[in-house]
Amino acid sequence: MSSAPLALTLANLLLRPGFGSRRNPDRVFDRLVAMTGQADGDQRFVDDFRFLLRHWAGDENLTPLGWQSAQTHVRRHLTNRARIRRLVAEHPAIEREPIENPVFVVGLPRTATTLTHGVLSLSDEHRCPLLWELLTPDLDVPPGQRRKAIAPARRMVQGTNLLAPRFQDIHRIVAEGPEECTFALPHALMPLSQARIPEYQAWHYQRDFVPDYRHLKQVFQVLQYGRPRRRWMLKSPMHVENLDALRTVFPDATIVWTHRDPVTVMASFCSLIEHGMTISVRRMDLHGIGATWLELLSRAVTRGLAARAAIPRGALVDVPYSWLGSDPATGAPKLYDAVGARWTEAEAARLPAVTARPKGTRPHVYDLSRYGLTRADVESAFADYNVLRAEADRS
Repeated sequence: MSSAPLALTLANLLLRPGFGSRRNPDRVFDRLVAMTGQADGDQRFVDDFRFLLRHWAGDENLTPLGWQSAQTHVRRHLTNRARIRRLVAEHPAIEREPIENPVFVVGLPRTATTLTHGVLSLSDEHRCPLLWELLTPDLDVPPGQRRKAIAPARRMVQGTNLLAPRFQDIHRIVAEGPEECTFALPHALMPLSQARIPEYQAWHYQRDFVPDYRHLKQVFQVLQYGRPRRRWMLKSPMHVENLDALRTVFPDATIVWTHRDPVTVMASFCSLIEHGMTISVRRMDLHGIGATWLELLSRAVTRGLAARAAIPRGALVDVPYSWLGSDPATGAPKLYDAVGARWTEAEAARLPAVTARPKGTRPHVYDLSRYGLTRADVESAFADYNVLRAEADRS
C-alpha cells in the first residue's frame, strides 16, 4: 500500500495528547457511561462494552486515531441503547410494533450482499434502514432535527473517504443510503476489523446472541413507530454465523443467502480489511489478517450451514453470484419472486442506478497470497460450503 494520507498523519498528531488514556481504559469507560447514561437492569449490556474497550485498548499497535475510534464505537452503542430504553419506557407501544416477514440478506462478505440489499430496496413497498438511522435510531423527527441527526453519519463517511481513500473504491458507504445491521448489532465482528483483540474474539465465540437480536428488533420497532409500515429488507454478512439467534427473534424471517467462490471472497475481503485498518493501526500484519478472517468466516459459515437445517425451505433463498453480478436485469425479478415481492416497471427503471459502478471509483485489485493464504487453504476451510455453493450455482 502507499504511504498514509497526510490527513491521517495529521489526525494522529492531533489526537496524540489523549492517547495515553488507553492505559486506563476503565476510567475512560466510566466517563463514557457518565456521558451516555444507563438504564435500570442494563448492567450486563454495559459490562460487555467495558470488556470490549478494555481489551481493545490492549492492542499495542493501535494509533491515536484507532483509540479514538474505539471510544466512538463504544459511546455510540451505549448512547443508542440508553435512548432506545428511554423511548420504550416513554412509549410502551413501541414493543408491540410488528416486524412482519422481514427479509435478511446474509452470506459471506463480498458475495454481492450489498448489491442484493440495494436491489431489494428499490420497491416503495420495502423499508431498508439507512446508515444514519442505524447510527442514531430515533423516532420520526421534523426536517430540521433530521438534518442534525444525519450529520454524524455524513461526518463518518467523509472521514472514512478522507483517511482511507481507497476504501470507497471497494465498499462505498452513503449516509442516507441503505446499510447493514452490523452498525446496530451490539457485538458484531466489526471491532476485529479495526484492531487485534484476541480476547474479544474468544468471548465472541461463546456469546449467546439472542439478546443482541432482541436489541436489533427494538431498533427497527423504534424506526417503524409512528411511520407507515412496510416490509423490512435487512442485511449483514455477519448474520450467517447467528441464524439460530436471528430466527429465535424473527421467526417469520425470509433468509436470502448469497453465494460466491470463497477463494475470491477471502482475497477481496482481506483487501477491504487492510484498507480499513490503515486508519487504526501502525503496522499492518497482512498474514495475521488472512489467518484471522479465514478462521472467523469459515467458522461463521459452518455455523450457518448447521442452522439451515431448521429453516423451512420456503423461508430460505439461495442466490448465486451470477444472479446479480452477471445479469441483474434477469436476476432481480427472480430475486423478487423468490421473496414473494412484486417486480414492476418502476423497480426495473431504478435498477441501473443500483447496479452501476459508482462514478470515480477505481477497480479493486486483490491477491490472496498477499495475506499468506493459498487456494488450498481456503478450499479446505470451506469444503462443506462449496458443496452447497455448487448446488446453488446449478439451480
